[in-house]
Amino acid sequence: MMRQSFRRAFQRGVTLVELMVAMVLGLLVAGGIITVFLSTSSSNRVQTQMAHMQEDGRFAIGQLTDDLSMANGVYCNNTGGIANQSTLGVYLDGLRTPKIYAKKFITGLFDNTSAWGTTSGTVTYPTEPTATYQMPSFMFMRGYNCTGSAACTPIQPTFLAGNAATAGTAIGNRVIGTDVLTVRYLDSSRGWRIGKTSQVTANPDGTIASVSIVPDATLKEPPVTDFKGNLALLSDCSSAQVFAVTGFGTSTVVPDSTNNFSAPLALQPQSAPRIFDFTNDMRNITYYVQVVSDNGTASGVKTGALMRRVNGPSSTVPDQELIRGVERLTFRYGVEDASGGIRFLTADEVDAAKSSSGSITCPPTAAGLTTSDAGCLWRAVKSIEVSILLAGQDVMPTLTTPELSFVYTPDASSGVYAPVDPSITDTSKLSIRPTTQGFQDKRLRRQFTALVMLRNYNP
Repeated sequence: MMRQSFRRAFQRGVTLVELMVAMVLGLLVAGGIITVFLSTSSSNRVQTQMAHMQEDGRFAIGQLTDDLSMANGVYCNNTGGIANQSTLGVYLDGLRTPKIYAKKFITGLFDNTSAWGTTSGTVTYPTEPTATYQMPSFMFMRGYNCTGSAACTPIQPTFLAGNAATAGTAIGNRVIGTDVLTVRYLDSSRGWRIGKTSQVTANPDGTIASVSIVPDATLKEPPVTDFKGNLALLSDCSSAQVFAVTGFGTSTVVPDSTNNFSAPLALQPQSAPRIFDFTNDMRNITYYVQVVSDNGTASGVKTGALMRRVNGPSSTVPDQELIRGVERLTFRYGVEDASGGIRFLTADEVDAAKSSSGSITCPPTAAGLTTSDAGCLWRAVKSIEVSILLAGQDVMPTLTTPELSFVYTPDASSGVYAPVDPSITDTSKLSIRPTTQGFQDKRLRRQFTALVMLRNYNP
């Protein structure tokens, strides 16, 4: 009997208390595993976002650096010519800027807001010339200071297509608080070399009678049908000239006497001249930031896309979207004044040759221009500081305030840089809040900055 009771006691299951203890221990272990998993997953998402932002930021800065460093470049003639003696007795190469023979030259510039006789901020540009002139400095480069408000100064960049012409939070708008910049430079890989297969025929007075264009296969020159504009640029290592032509797209182009102030000069083969299709070979590069969403509709999650625009609007070559996640874009221009001092200014200050400390005297200029030309300080730009605020593509609700904080140095007017939360209302620390731009607060944000030295001395 004792043996049977012992056997029954030995065969019985766990008690309710034991079962509950086992379940609690199991839940604690499972909870620990889940916590570790979630923590690892969140950390992995953050690291992935950071890696994507780093890659996108480096790509954007690299593309901007390539274009900005080429600003104002014209084939082989940015400096040069006959050395002239200065008042100090030092011989300096004369600065050169293209001489304009074409009457309707301004029509060959894309994304241009510097029309003759118009007012830009506090500056009124000269009326349209009636004789040949040197290409003005303000036509080589044009910046728009839009950081801190919806409006841009010194003038609105109305040339942008559709909704991008105005700042706002709707899809297609230009992002509030982002600058715009247009730079121009000649694509010197294009064009046709004069003196071998292509030749210039001169009149007895030394002006151009015609230019025969025969592409040199050994130099991989483009076909003559690539000459699609009615403006030609003939340039060598000492000078450059822009003039209207007829016969473009054929093997012979002729200066258009009707649309030129006078006949352009025939450059000699010894100076390595090349002829270009000015309208298309002169690159007009504009950078701006546009509102986009993850699904292309207004109901999607919005962000900013860095856009690169080449030679104006075109249905065949639309504006190029470089990266997404850009919420701020700021340009500051390092200019050299007449005394050789360097200071960094906003676009409106460059345009007016005036900063908060007073007027700025422009440095010596190219032949045919003066130190008081409208917009003369644009030729004094020696470097451009570009700053980008990049946000992660995914909204991350679990981020804490320290993780959300970021630094955007253009907003720190005091020069003291400290991390700020995206929800901060102190405009001296954060001039534009992400929610004001239509973006989510709960995102990782990092600043990317580059100081770009201009390769070409401005005319």
